[in-house]
Amino acid sequence: MTQPPHGQWPPRGAVQPPPVHGQPPAQWHHGAPHQFPPPSPRRSVGAIVGICLGAVAVLALGLVAIVSLNRDDKDHVANAGYQTLPNPTSQAALPPSGSSSPSSSPDPFPTSSSRAPSSSSGPQKILKLGDHPILQDPNAGLQNRVCSLPQWQSSQQAAEAFFTAAGKCLDDAWGPFLEAYRLPFTPPALHFPTGASFETECGTIQVGIATAAYYCENNLYVPFRGLQTDQYGNNPGVYLALFAHEYGHHVQEVAGLMDAAWQKIYETGQNSPAGLEMSRRKELQAQCFSGMFLGAHVDQGGTVSRDMYNKAWNDQETRGDNTSRSQDHGTNAHYASWWRAGASNNRVADCNTFSAPASAVS
Repeated sequence: MTQPPHGQWPPRGAVQPPPVHGQPPAQWHHGAPHQFPPPSPRRSVGAIVGICLGAVAVLALGLVAIVSLNRDDKDHVANAGYQTLPNPTSQAALPPSGSSSPSSSPDPFPTSSSRAPSSSSGPQKILKLGDHPILQDPNAGLQNRVCSLPQWQSSQQAAEAFFTAAGKCLDDAWGPFLEAYRLPFTPPALHFPTGASFETECGTIQVGIATAAYYCENNLYVPFRGLQTDQYGNNPGVYLALFAHEYGHHVQEVAGLMDAAWQKIYETGQNSPAGLEMSRRKELQAQCFSGMFLGAHVDQGGTVSRDMYNKAWNDQETRGDNTSRSQDHGTNAHYASWWRAGASNNRVADCNTFSAPASAVS
């Protein structure tokens, strides 16, 4: 069972990057102008007439070439595909005093696979881990957006309205980001189980204190009973961070990170030391993605307030393997540090848990 919030003071006004801008269009260059040699002196009249006619012909051919060149350039510009990969120009904000982002190192889990096989020529998953394209740009982050959520009330109906609205904000945040990398984004289906257990493609899930929300195969489940509203009460920031964590698994699923991680887990064994480490890397990245979402939406004019952000910040130290007595999510300290790295910087490269040293994902 989780404990009441405790830990560091929340950050003081972490600065977020401006909205994402596309790459500037390419410059189109024309060929150098054609040079004509000067006429020779002391020519006869006939020769002069012949030269004039020849010059007229050359000028006519030159005009045709220039018109053709200009037409080709216009077609090129009209069909030019301007890149929309996230690349904010602002510098990343510093983490709050007394905390630091987990360090990264070369990917210890390289993968040779690239885009997932598909019969479609459209966007496809990329089955990679630390070398995944979305994790390479040090300046890429979520756009700052307004997210308006209904007021939190601790009831089944009110919780469904809250998470449905939050799901739309998450779709609007992550959808354009993933589509910029030509990844096949679709929103996850939301479910709100009311019983003591619920069925998923991953099996039967028992609702308890460890099941506040659950993700499986493009489906996100939020059983109201698992939220522990009797303990957390009117604390929407905590619930939003939990929900954004599970949505982070959907980001991994759409990108191909989830499939690549499970390939490694299956190869080594789910309960082996290597398998458990891979599970922790997967979970801690979802933590970082959750922090990114709240960091990008706090103080933007919506209902994601600084108080919600601060309480979510403090709550992270109450969660993790120290609390659950497991080995597959990361220590409470790492659970908090990865969330805070995403929240304070809003940089997806800071969420590259798959390239981090083992000491940062224990």
